[in-house]
Amino acid sequence: MKRKIRMGMVGGGQGSFIGAVHRIAANLDGQIELVCGCFSSRPENSLATGQSLFLSDNRIYASYQEMIEKEAALPESERMDFVSIVTPNHVHFGPAMMALEHGFHVVLDKPMTYTLDEAKQLRDKVKETGKLFMLTHTYTAYPMVKEARERVRKGDLGKIRRIYVEYPQGWLYNDCADVNKQAAWRVDPNRSGKAGCMGDIGTHAFNLAEYITGLKAVELCGELNTFVPDRLLDDDGAALIRYEGGAKGVLTASQIAVGVENGLNIRVYGEKGGLEWRQEEPNTMVMRWPDRPAEIVRTSNGYMSGIAAHNSRTPGGHPEGYIEAFANLYRNFALALRSILAGEEPAPETLDFPSAEEGVRGMRFIETIVATGSTENKWIKIID
Repeated sequence: MKRKIRMGMVGGGQGSFIGAVHRIAANLDGQIELVCGCFSSRPENSLATGQSLFLSDNRIYASYQEMIEKEAALPESERMDFVSIVTPNHVHFGPAMMALEHGFHVVLDKPMTYTLDEAKQLRDKVKETGKLFMLTHTYTAYPMVKEARERVRKGDLGKIRRIYVEYPQGWLYNDCADVNKQAAWRVDPNRSGKAGCMGDIGTHAFNLAEYITGLKAVELCGELNTFVPDRLLDDDGAALIRYEGGAKGVLTASQIAVGVENGLNIRVYGEKGGLEWRQEEPNTMVMRWPDRPAEIVRTSNGYMSGIAAHNSRTPGGHPEGYIEAFANLYRNFALALRSILAGEEPAPETLDFPSAEEGVRGMRFIETIVATGSTENKWIKIID
């Protein structure tokens, strides 16, 4: 294939935070080009956004339904190859399902859907259609997260015993929904779903722990808190988690941790050693041992695993951050899709991105931790 992969976008109009991040990340490696979009539920915003991105007016649509139908009617040599959906949670399921039904591959922002039932329906449709599907759990795409996963997989830490994962933020410490568009929909159950903080960032922590350790959570005992008066969804919470194989975990997430920017971090301890990684210092991982000094492991050095090297971009000492991690997801997705469109089998490293299965796991986590707040039986099984 001697062309770029063609992307359409639903959401991400003027005033959106995450839409621009997706577009920058998709463009970073020169594999993908944006060819069409419905960028807003307001047609005038969609048109203005598309024009600012230099799209032709006839490829800027007033609704996602119009976009998918008209793109499907175009010649195969012109239509989009996949759609990236970057809307609030309540507008994930509709465009994703319609895109799959019309033969398009899908990239979807997290959490996967508004409800667990919707997530299961999407997962089943992905299996039925055989289309490529990616959920953008960005933090799994950092090189050092790949390295951490590989070291656990190789057995460097031994059998995993304990997992601590924490995701504090402070930006929702007060009632700012009237002046902050991003806050407004995240604290609205009609648009966000059953959970606030836990749906927004708790799912990232949950996914990161399962990704690095390769262990699935099987039970949790949780608590959700709402500190800001009159807020309808949680803005803080914690969970004790039991993992398969006997490992135990603690997960905390908060958006009222005043002054904290984006403090995602994880610590994993096994029978032989431990590791630590912090998102705000993404190039560094610490390995800890009982019989020798701690090791500082750094990105882009010769001792990194092949999968971590595949997801590294710059020489050692040059920070690889959020945009690069996001771009790793899009690059892997594009390379896998390029192989599929050429009738070839994708290389295993290109398929290393979150799938519909991880999306269902995340929605099950939300359903389970919300359920713990309404029962005296605090330990609830995470069952799909």
